[in-house]
Amino acid sequence: MPVITADPRLAAALRTDLDAAGYTATAVREGWGPVADAAVGRGLHGPALAAIADRDDAAAVHARLLFLGVPQPAAAVEAAFPACGVDGLIGLGLARRDGDRVVPTALVRPQDAGGAGADGAGAGVGAHWWIASDLDEAALAGPLPTDHVLGVGGASLTLAGLQLATPVDRVLDVGSGCGIQSLRALLSADRVVATDVSHRALAFTRLNALLAGTDAVEVRHGSLFEPVAGEQFDRVVSNPPFVITPRVQGVPEYEYRDAGYAGDDLVAAFVTGVGAVLAPGGTAQLLANWEYREGEDGLDRVRAWVAASPEPLDAWVVEREHLDPLSYAELWVRDGGTTPGSPEYARLIDAWLDDFAARRVTGIGFGYVLLRRPVDAAPALARYERVSQPVTGALGVHLGAALAAADRLAALSDDALSAAVLQVAPDVTEARHHRPGDEAPTVIELHQGAGFARVIAVDPGLAALVGACDGDLPVGVLISAIADLLEVDAAALASDLLPRVRELLFTGFLGFAR
Repeated sequence: MPVITADPRLAAALRTDLDAAGYTATAVREGWGPVADAAVGRGLHGPALAAIADRDDAAAVHARLLFLGVPQPAAAVEAAFPACGVDGLIGLGLARRDGDRVVPTALVRPQDAGGAGADGAGAGVGAHWWIASDLDEAALAGPLPTDHVLGVGGASLTLAGLQLATPVDRVLDVGSGCGIQSLRALLSADRVVATDVSHRALAFTRLNALLAGTDAVEVRHGSLFEPVAGEQFDRVVSNPPFVITPRVQGVPEYEYRDAGYAGDDLVAAFVTGVGAVLAPGGTAQLLANWEYREGEDGLDRVRAWVAASPEPLDAWVVEREHLDPLSYAELWVRDGGTTPGSPEYARLIDAWLDDFAARRVTGIGFGYVLLRRPVDAAPALARYERVSQPVTGALGVHLGAALAAADRLAALSDDALSAAVLQVAPDVTEARHHRPGDEAPTVIELHQGAGFARVIAVDPGLAALVGACDGDLPVGVLISAIADLLEVDAAALASDLLPRVRELLFTGFLGFAR
């Protein structure tokens, strides 16, 4: 593959051409329609090519060449890239000549920024970006090379949406890949240091920063925290190569997903080591896998890693999915481009299952890890939970609000909480389920429309309290009134309700009115 060259002059010229052509994610999707767009997401390019086959405008040429990875006539490319030209694309390492055709050697796909930064913070990256990465399986018509640099996938978008939106100065992006997390971080940060063990990935990160019009991303080569030893950051983000891969001969190791560690040791090394590069009050966010072993719960393994950190850490760990060893093996063998049913497929599956059996692995969890180094106190947050329901929308703002609520609650005694005035979040609804003919409901549920879309069952006392939280009266006054209605002891009711009110405040069902 040609070397990716982050030449500022050529990148500026390419950016000019992409912008002039209106090469945005929305324009591309609208250009070939929803059915073709869904097909592209499944690696099927035929419907998209057919939809724009009769177009020769610049945006269509860009889409065929740089989005789908299809060679184009050199004359059409010269016309579609007047500032950059064919020679500029070649100079950046994005294309090569083959007679009178231009053959793409990388992709450049438009990507919406995915949400605003926090109140004017950030380094001025725009509302949409162009993300260069290596050719995908559909463009290659075969398996990926082991040094492949991945573009923006589902995991990338998940972590981008999880990133906190509160403004900070310096962010560390560990395992930057194509650099999407670095760009997302710049929506609320002033500077980013991006690290990776792949020189090619760092070249893509640097190029994509230039295409976004920013010089606020510094790239450094190395593993985990080695390139920043002795430094501290306000935030660390990472979509690390966490995939659990057998360390035996004949099993491909893809740089974008495998870090050379056995089992889940990479995630353990990250969790136990990240505190050293966090400034007081700094946070770390990453996607991760963890193993379940005979007699050992996966979340308990993560809890032990947090406890082993030399720097005490707040922790909020959310398991979103749990796979058995066979399903996990099939997922990642297919991800490498190996055809199901082939002898090679069966050989690799056996290698994965043997590796899991050697460590007595019974399952693998996937989820989100949020860590924070307390400023001047012992850790106050230790939350390990499983949340499997579908979640729509970015969670960064919700996570930030939950951390702020946790901090405020940690400083509130029950008496102070009783004196607080609360209000129901606008996305919360109530559902009551009755047996036919019964006047009283058998089940009362609170439904959250935003955040993690939680659904919790509540009793009449808590339902009455939540319903009365309209930003007017203190919690203690409301509890006393509800106790009178239910004909129960007010002190006993308060002892029952206040811990649950704390949970509702953390999870976002309730908020402080002031």
